[in-house]
Amino acid sequence: MTTSADPATLNDPALLAAAGRSKAWPFEEAKKIVERLAKRGRPEKGVIFETGYGPSGLPHIGTFGEVARTTMVRHAFRVLTEDRIPTRLLCFSDDMDGMRKVPDTVPNPDLLRPHLGKPLTRVPNPYNNEHPSFGENNNAKLRSFLDAFGFDYEFMSATEEYAKGTLDEKLLVMLERYDDVMAIMLPTLREERRKTYSPFLPVHPRTGVVMQVPVEERNVAAGTIVWTDPDTGERFETPVTGGHAKAQWKPDWALRWAALGVDYEMSGKDHIDNVKTSSKICQVLGGLPPDGFNYELFLDENGEKISKSKGNGLTIDEWLTYASPESLSLYMFQKPKTAKRLFFDVIPRAVDEYFTFLEKFPVQDPDTKLANPVWHIHSGEPPAEGTPVSFSMLLNLVSASHAHTKAALWGYISRHSAGLTPETNPKLDELAGYAIRYYEDRVRPTKVFRAPDETEREALKALRDALAALPKDAAAETIQDAVLAVARRFERFQDPSKKSPDGGPGVSLEWFAALYQILLGQEKGPRFGSFVALYGLDETVAMIDAALDGRLTI
Repeated sequence: MTTSADPATLNDPALLAAAGRSKAWPFEEAKKIVERLAKRGRPEKGVIFETGYGPSGLPHIGTFGEVARTTMVRHAFRVLTEDRIPTRLLCFSDDMDGMRKVPDTVPNPDLLRPHLGKPLTRVPNPYNNEHPSFGENNNAKLRSFLDAFGFDYEFMSATEEYAKGTLDEKLLVMLERYDDVMAIMLPTLREERRKTYSPFLPVHPRTGVVMQVPVEERNVAAGTIVWTDPDTGERFETPVTGGHAKAQWKPDWALRWAALGVDYEMSGKDHIDNVKTSSKICQVLGGLPPDGFNYELFLDENGEKISKSKGNGLTIDEWLTYASPESLSLYMFQKPKTAKRLFFDVIPRAVDEYFTFLEKFPVQDPDTKLANPVWHIHSGEPPAEGTPVSFSMLLNLVSASHAHTKAALWGYISRHSAGLTPETNPKLDELAGYAIRYYEDRVRPTKVFRAPDETEREALKALRDALAALPKDAAAETIQDAVLAVARRFERFQDPSKKSPDGGPGVSLEWFAALYQILLGQEKGPRFGSFVALYGLDETVAMIDAALDGRLTI
């Protein structure tokens, strides 16, 4: 996902005009930045976008989503301003945070326990790879994926930025205006916490632990704080600069905004109050708080918030095992202010919706194109290649055919569509591989065929005979008509609220539910006529016979 303002848009007056009136959320966000610049003037260093990452656990999809969404806003801004204003996207890792607990999902947890409280970049790496610390390992995992996806960003490490002095100037301002910062923070804390709170966290010069201790003295001229080790009673005087101390997280957020000149940063809904607090501190430090918006949180299969340390929900690698990066970007684009379940069962729909949007894009007018997610996913230049077979259809084809390889699956696909090969449609070939993996891992283990009752047996016999009577090259619509005609002969499968072409009752959803449960061993399925056309009439007849005889197996 690149962020350059695409020539196709910049050279098209109709698209540029549509961008100015677009209601797509990335454009709505980008317009806020344009208004910000109109009030304060064009920044010397260009417009700074920022995303944050807490490397207490491996990067998860929520982390990726923040970068993807911010990239979409950045691209929309570049189009609105016709790419006349430089932009940067900073991905800032809070890797100087002290490790509060050992994550549930790491190997070698005993290796980490002695290092609780130390900066994540001083905690040993439990993965035993080339990265020297836990924090650096997790940073590398994030960068590896963002690089593979083609994001244009600059990675920044809190450990490195504190150490080399990037934040020193504003740290000294925070020390000077300590009382003003405390006046903002203390009302947000519980009474007990107020007694020991300080916006500065000194790093213990002997143990390396990030200390949560009250500041006893401040020496503004020297740029130092005085504190006492609660375990030994020893007093220390520590510089607030040069990486000898860090800021508590809300002041730290404000510190970054002010020191780096951040113009835009989005955050989760659970940070609404924190954004307000950090914005006030940013102003105390002499900065202008960034614009942004609060997105809703991702939920796991049980409706609980996804947590890096718990490892619940999907990982980036898990999504990409079963679907393309583009489908993941679509999931991020859609309804960012609505809480959504993020589990394996959302993947097939996301894949099919992506290709539906892609198919519609070329014939849409400029306003509709800029509302189409694929424009934002591909930075204004969606690919032309689509797929003639949906992902859900491939899943059901795998289920019915017991195909374990792409070659076996292509035997059915090529028969249905002459001239279609892995070479002529590599995207479909990619989907076939995803479908096999998804079926084997996520569908097959829970698949259960149910036996038909008496009415269903009679209906299935009628369907078998109707399909057997069709010509071998019958089109999907012809097959679907035959499936509907059979159902209308059975009162149980009639739906009086619908009308058939001859004015009689329509067909109820119960009929198709029965077909899916009995023949495919699942609750839902594709348009049945299209499935039969792809799978084959003879094969479907044999499958019905097997169901009637109780011979269907997983």
